[in-house]
Amino acid sequence: MVKIRLRRVGAKKKPSYRLVVADARAPRDGAFIDVIGHYNPLTNPETIVIDGEKALSWLKQGAQPTAIAARLLSKAGITEKPKLTTKKAKPTTEEPEPAKKPKPAKAAVTQEPEPAKATVAKEPEPTKASVTKEPEPAKAGVTKKTKPTKKSKTTKEKT
Repeated sequence: MVKIRLRRVGAKKKPSYRLVVADARAPRDGAFIDVIGHYNPLTNPETIVIDGEKALSWLKQGAQPTAIAARLLSKAGITEKPKLTTKKAKPTTEEPEPAKKPKPAKAAVTQEPEPAKATVAKEPEPTKASVTKEPEPAKAGVTKKTKPTKKSKTTKEKT
């Protein structure tokens, strides 16, 4: 696949870039097919120089610009503004409710209201008292063995 991307040139801490057409497998500053422009981000405003005819011919042949290259091509007026696709929209789990159809009118039927039911108050359950456990008595004749600690070696004092 052929990509339109930036190739870094310039000194340390002073980057400058060439807009090149290169194979996607080639390293960033490696082999390239064609130079179609240059970009300097350090000038105010940033300098963008792109040969529009070369860029359009490579785009028509199927070259894919990287995100930054697409931004530069749109700033130069060669292509339309790129669509930002960095954030993916979350799919909605809720389905829209179908439109409810009005129910056909029924003949008026009068119903007597149901008598209110008596509510029964429930008694609160008694709370459980906290139970404390007494420690179990030690078994006779069983003692816990401990390992002796290592004594630190004393260093000879310098005299």
